Amino acid sequence: ALAVKFAERQRSPHCLLVKEHQVRDGTDTAHPPRRTLFVLNVPPYCGPDSLSRLFSCCGHVQYVDICDKPGPGQKKDKSASKFFDHKTQKGFQVAYVVFRKPAAIQAAKALSQQGPLLISTESHPVKTGISKWIASYEASIVDPKELKAEVDAYMQDYDKKVAEEEAKAAKEEGVPDEEGWVKVTRKGRKPGLPRTEAANLRVLEKEKQKRARKELLNFYAWQHRETKREHIAQLRKKFEEDKQRIALMRAQRKFRPY
Repeated sequence: ALAVKFAERQRSPHCLLVKEHQVRDGTDTAHPPRRTLFVLNVPPYCGPDSLSRLFSCCGHVQYVDICDKPGPGQKKDKSASKFFDHKTQKGFQVAYVVFRKPAAIQAAKALSQQGPLLISTESHPVKTGISKWIASYEASIVDPKELKAEVDAYMQDYDKKVAEEEAKAAKEEGVPDEEGWVKVTRKGRKPGLPRTEAANLRVLEKEKQKRARKELLNFYAWQHRETKREHIAQLRKKFEEDKQRIALMRAQRKFRPY
């Protein structure tokens, strides 16, 4: 347990629970073992900069990752958007402090024997209350030019990725793989059904009706025999009616087969 205080005027300290982050190799790519300090009970006013400054006396801090709950992390993209990836921290959270050298972990554990550490100092004040709300509001105002530049860059990368995928698919079309199989696509004169909710509902309704007809029609063997007899009788009746109609047309000299 590491005692911290928001400011010097605060009487009761707050406890941060720290331990070495230990996981199986390969399960956590963002937080390397033997160099990561796992911190629990992080207050909402304590951000990555504050934690980095608190533990900088133990060794060089590479980065601090704050999460809502413990879990395996993934390496973040350096080109993360400041407009769309912004997240407001609420409530107590957990943090992963990654040092450059493993010796800093033991030095961080030894801080529990010292007095409470200060989060907000005169040289590094932490904003709270109205000043924090004003800073958050000013940060939420988006610059249209920067936003447009970022969106344009994203769309260019997306179009380039789509073009590369289409070129790769066109190159592999009709070429057998290692086992001799050829990939068949939906392109051609008869394209596939549109993948919309209405189209899927129509297909499901047709299948349901077809299944109901199969289940109810000719359920018993005697029903199957009666259905065949009725079908043959209808064919014979229709054949006799056609013969009479042809004979009548011949009599009226209106029959022109060719």
